[in-house]
Amino acid sequence: MRSAIIGLPSSGKSTVFTAATGLVPQPGHAPREQVGVVRVPEPRLKFLAELYQPKKVTEATIEFVDVPGFSLDDPHGQDEFRRHLPTIRQSELLVAVVRDFEDQTVPAYRDRVDAKADLSELWEEFLFADFDTVNTRVEKLEKALGKPSKTHDEEKKELALLLRCREGLENGQPLSAVLGGPDEARMVGSFGFLTEKPLVVVYNVAEDRAAEPAPPPPEHAVGAISLCAQTEAEIAQLEPDDRPAFLADLGLQAPACDRVVQTCFSALGLILFFTVGPNEVRAWPLAGGTPAVEAAGKIHTDLARGFIRAETVAYADLVETGDMRSAKSAGKVRQEGKTYVVQDGDVITIKFNV
Repeated sequence: MRSAIIGLPSSGKSTVFTAATGLVPQPGHAPREQVGVVRVPEPRLKFLAELYQPKKVTEATIEFVDVPGFSLDDPHGQDEFRRHLPTIRQSELLVAVVRDFEDQTVPAYRDRVDAKADLSELWEEFLFADFDTVNTRVEKLEKALGKPSKTHDEEKKELALLLRCREGLENGQPLSAVLGGPDEARMVGSFGFLTEKPLVVVYNVAEDRAAEPAPPPPEHAVGAISLCAQTEAEIAQLEPDDRPAFLADLGLQAPACDRVVQTCFSALGLILFFTVGPNEVRAWPLAGGTPAVEAAGKIHTDLARGFIRAETVAYADLVETGDMRSAKSAGKVRQEGKTYVVQDGDVITIKFNV
């Protein structure tokens, strides 16, 4: 799960990256892509670990990539954005950081502090990038269809879909609203369209507004969060035992890393299921609505190939009964088939035969 952190100059994008990951850009280096992996905070693992006393506990993680800032106010900045497009397109989620604080010592982009305008400018660039990709592919397909080919049927289907995508983009529609279901999404999946990806907005605010709730996300975004990036980045560098006091002074219950990760996790439409045993207790991220056989495949391809059933108990039922044996005695453990839709908090043991 990779999330690309994107922002205009002076937005505090890299500071948000530091607040979320604890990683500090090395001084003296030219801006470059930097990757950090962050755990998904999951309190349910504590109970499961105490119950099974495993050799190791494995948390789910999210990967963040800090994309160097770019100015859309000049050709060089636009070229920088295009240079990093492959990385952005390979991400499952976009995190747009916008400046929402006044500070005379930090030059403002376009001599303004206007989070709404900055976000609109970024969004227009996403639309244009997708339009450019679609248009290039449409021209290539139209040229190919003028030659004899055994693959014309597939090319015609792709062309029809991309023409609809181009029309939608011309009208300011994100491709997430144009594509009609999983089949069409798969047909164009290799392009990594930006406006097809979920978008989370991070409003970088002043310290005295650190505890304020974020404004409602704009229409084309699926989540929003407010934080004071500079202060949170400094807190992220403290020893873990020292952080709660500083967070309390800001009126916050959780650090930026937890809040950003949880927001991104929800925006991706993910749930967690668990596998347990004496060797390992593990949290597995999974797209909501996934059937049990596909969940088994995330653990190991052999489990999906030889799937027999999924022995399943809800986390809440396991807590209520105290342990797996008691849960079975109470009739809380179910034997589910391939098509069972895994629910958040399910504790699953896959029965299989290869």
